Amino acid sequence: MAEEGFARKTCSFYRYINIDEPQALRDELYKEWFALRILGRVYLAAEGINAQISVPEPHWDQFLETLNSRGVLAKMPLKHAVQEGQSFFKLAIRVKQELVAYNIPFNQYDMNHVGEQLNAVEFNEAIDNPDNIVIDMRNYYESEVGHFKTAITPDVETSRDLLPQVRNLLKGQEKKEVLLYCTGGIRCEKASAYLLHHGFKNVKQLNGGIIQYAHDIREQQLDSKFIGSNFVFDDRLEERITADIIGVCHQCGTACDSHTDCMNQACHILFIQCPDCKAAYNGCCSPECQEFAALPLEEQWLLRKDPEKVVSKTVHTARVKPRLTQ
Repeated sequence: MAEEGFARKTCSFYRYINIDEPQALRDELYKEWFALRILGRVYLAAEGINAQISVPEPHWDQFLETLNSRGVLAKMPLKHAVQEGQSFFKLAIRVKQELVAYNIPFNQYDMNHVGEQLNAVEFNEAIDNPDNIVIDMRNYYESEVGHFKTAITPDVETSRDLLPQVRNLLKGQEKKEVLLYCTGGIRCEKASAYLLHHGFKNVKQLNGGIIQYAHDIREQQLDSKFIGSNFVFDDRLEERITADIIGVCHQCGTACDSHTDCMNQACHILFIQCPDCKAAYNGCCSPECQEFAALPLEEQWLLRKDPEKVVSKTVHTARVKPRLTQ
């Protein structure tokens, strides 16, 4: 990639729509996008598509043709990255049961009945109403580096834990206006359908999520109600939205919002680490992981064949990094 003689565009998109043969569409898209040197992570399911990709600028128009040539993907609303950078290093397109792994029965929501979409101006106005409830529909490691100022930020690690906790947090407040937001909008769309199905009367969501909000406040010179950074699921890890640093280093407690993927290949915990601790621990989450990562690769592989030995040599200081999270 360092030798590529062209720039890339990082973008994301999703759509809930019926796809009759997701595996066949997956194979077609992989063949076309691989030829265009598109990189990224794409999920397909019978209920739609969710994608985060990096497209070579010279191939941008051809990429759009691959979307518009298919009815289910035509005129797709695209969200461009707030900050460019090396985001993906390979192309992965997977067929899944759900686009968002909420793991809820189909009879618990109706994607034809979702919350009202609010633009940045409308969302700001709604947030200013103290009677409204703002809910962050993301995981803890996302909200700990950036969130809307008055938002409730559930302490969950995975999407499947999120809806039950949100419903419990909102118990008894079904008549209040509930404002949802997430990274790009896909989690809020199904969450809003779920809440409406369970008796909530007035559920609204941020159109395009934090990504679109960041573009809109800059273009329209609006006051940002979001503070900090937006966590993204690619190699960039964060996009700076405001100068506020609301996170702290998990090792020394200094102000920091830079995530690190523990360099111990048997650990891979995602945690916040300041530059000083990154240097002191060689990018590891603990002295134990630092010691393990320094072992010869052959010894590491032998130890990793015995999980009990790995555990005895490593002590995790943060929660496990989720893989391929929405």
